[in-house]
Amino acid sequence: MSESIVKECIKIEYNNKESMTRDERCNQQHELWKYANVNVGLNVKEGIEIKEEPMNVKNVEIKMSKEIEIYDEPIAFICESNLVKHDLTHTEEKYQCSKCYKAFSQNSSLKIHQRVHTGEKPYQCSQCDKAFSKNSYLILHQRIHTGEKPYRCRQCDKAFSRNSTLRKHQRMHTEEKPYQCSQCDKAFSHKQYLIIHQLMHTGEKPLQCSQCDKAFSQKNDLIKHQRVHTGEKPYQCSHCDKAFSQNYSLIIHQRIHTGEEPYQCSQCNKAFSRNSTLIIHQRMHTGEKPYQCSHCDKAFSQTVQLIRHQRKHTGKKP
Repeated sequence: MSESIVKECIKIEYNNKESMTRDERCNQQHELWKYANVNVGLNVKEGIEIKEEPMNVKNVEIKMSKEIEIYDEPIAFICESNLVKHDLTHTEEKYQCSKCYKAFSQNSSLKIHQRVHTGEKPYQCSQCDKAFSKNSYLILHQRIHTGEKPYRCRQCDKAFSRNSTLRKHQRMHTEEKPYQCSQCDKAFSHKQYLIIHQLMHTGEKPLQCSQCDKAFSQKNDLIKHQRVHTGEKPYQCSHCDKAFSQNYSLIIHQRIHTGEEPYQCSQCNKAFSRNSTLIIHQRMHTGEKPYQCSHCDKAFSQTVQLIRHQRKHTGKKP
């Protein structure tokens, strides 16, 4: 068997093999592979032991290994590729891909699958240059051009071009959150939201700005940042000629025109258009002075006050 096929494998040593039938051992090995694949993962190191036995598996000791060592009769399909081949004898899936472990009940399905490996895309869109490996993918794509949205939500008037998008939308109504974070108690309605959230735990920032060394975990944050370099200000005020790089900045600015002051002080009757201004104001009540001078023991409630004060020490003029 070539190294390209052999991945992490399962060593199985039976404590009491004689008490088990051939079929029982075969079924247990199938159960073991599924367990190892889900609970341990493929990227395991040699010699890692599985601490807890999966359900329906008895009288065995299990270890993960990169070596192929068969401790049983030929029915012991230690490697996943052998197990898949053996599964074909129990199912209708007789057509196996030569490049991976997938198997299919029809030769036509296998041929479609093989386009994943060959990159063949025979279904060309007549309205743009995109091409697809399956006709069903082309049909979905063409709805972008036609505007067809056959999948309608029963709880609101929204319609969608894909059934999968409708199902995701319906979670907004049902409040279903099937994607649970493994590191905290947060759950999400969409898988991509979970992936983005998990970057908070790992600290990973895979999106790098091409013009400076800053990196971000979310695409939206990168796009907002890049406007610093490009000078783009897509958010235009409808009351004056000012424009902004972020929608939030526009909303705050428009309060100058509308007079809206949604941030109310809990200790007096003053209100403010910005939350940051409210926080600064509240320090008047609390006496908090978080900005400490590095040259003397004076402290201030606002950054601007500290900057003015430090000029006395440095002699720097504004």
